[in-house]
Amino acid sequence: MNNDTDTATNWYSGISRYQWLVLAVASLGWAFDTFEGQIFVASMNEAMPELAPKEVLSMSGDARQGYLAFYNNITFAAFLFGGALGGVVFGIVADRIGRVKTMIFTIAMYSGFTFISALSQEWWHMAIFRFLVAMGVGGEWAVASALVAEVFPIRARAWSLSIFHATSVLGSFLAVAAGAFIVAERNIAESIPFLAGSGLSSWRIGFVLGALPAILIIAIRLTLKSDSDTWQRARSQSRDGAGKGLGRLRDLFAQGLLPRTLVGVSLAAVGLATFWGAHIYGKDVLRQAVEADFIAAAASGLTESQILDGSFREIKRWEMLGMLLATAGGGLGLVSFGPLSERMGRRGAFVAFHIGGLAASLALFQALSDVSSLLVFLPVFGFLTLGMHAGYAVYFPELFPTRLRSTGAGFCFNVGRILAAPILFCTGWMQKDLGLSLRDAASLLSLLFILGAAMYWVMPETKGQELPE
Repeated sequence: MNNDTDTATNWYSGISRYQWLVLAVASLGWAFDTFEGQIFVASMNEAMPELAPKEVLSMSGDARQGYLAFYNNITFAAFLFGGALGGVVFGIVADRIGRVKTMIFTIAMYSGFTFISALSQEWWHMAIFRFLVAMGVGGEWAVASALVAEVFPIRARAWSLSIFHATSVLGSFLAVAAGAFIVAERNIAESIPFLAGSGLSSWRIGFVLGALPAILIIAIRLTLKSDSDTWQRARSQSRDGAGKGLGRLRDLFAQGLLPRTLVGVSLAAVGLATFWGAHIYGKDVLRQAVEADFIAAAASGLTESQILDGSFREIKRWEMLGMLLATAGGGLGLVSFGPLSERMGRRGAFVAFHIGGLAASLALFQALSDVSSLLVFLPVFGFLTLGMHAGYAVYFPELFPTRLRSTGAGFCFNVGRILAAPILFCTGWMQKDLGLSLRDAASLLSLLFILGAAMYWVMPETKGQELPE
């Protein structure tokens, strides 16, 4: 399906109904995939205090927040390691048994374990469940990105894959909605007839929603009857002995592919490290500014904790607004990567977003403090710090032959998670042991964008080329 003899001006001209269907199903899987990842981000400030050891909760403000940040970051790291393992394992599986079957299994896995996360009783329970959720999350991305790349022609590949990756913002919006209208309502269980009197925390109900994406499995079974012609041909050649083995991990380190594998892993590591080390804290900068305003405006005689506790709902919704704004800007950045990479080339687009991400991070964390300016700038921050992530869906499938496409894309994207995991420990460590503020810690970690921009000199350019067979 990738032969591109069509000279149509518009990228979408001539795209078949089935191709649109593949994009829609893959995008929904990725959107729900993102929801499962972001629901913890939307509820961690409420979940972790309930799950942390009692001795931590009895500590004073700064020490308590430092330990809670530490537990949150361990949980984030577990998510990254789980995604890395799932991406590699299910990438190999998808190259061997097909994209569609593997996609069904990964969606079932991340939906089921998000639901089970609601049963967590200790912080380490949550970390284990997040690891298992992430295995499905990492696997689904590798499978879906390869499938879309194989189905769409050259002229539409960057656009379609940018749209695919950009639908992650829909999952983030769902997580924002869950945070604003479920997590923020501390007594929401009392308004649900069969939960009234249970004392069930609202954040747990948010995780229960994680079971809903399993419905997508039915749609996949009914609409996607088979894998791409490209994969079918590679499987036939492998069985006949005319082609090399499918999904052999060691082949990624062969002489011809090793440089491409290293480039992919490095780009993903920088992107994921800056996402978890800088991007996700945009909402917290707004929350801190709002908290400061609430404290300044409160009547005298109340302690800081009394003021913040009494204003919990309003503050939580401001935090979710910050997440919404950064995510909306990020969605525009993701959609923009495709057309920008067609104009500037894959290398040029990556460099532009990495340099822009650095500038936006330093501006947000070091120069802006009042609520109004943060509200205006957060979409810009999201656009520049998240846009390059669509490049992984566009670029990684173009680096590897069909027999290794899911394996290679999954390996690059998800081993990047492993390399990014120490950044999460650094964030907590810098706040807990070095006493740095959230703003200063995030500013230091945003310097990693420089490494992403430097990859320009070693990246192969794949714009306008056929997918390697």
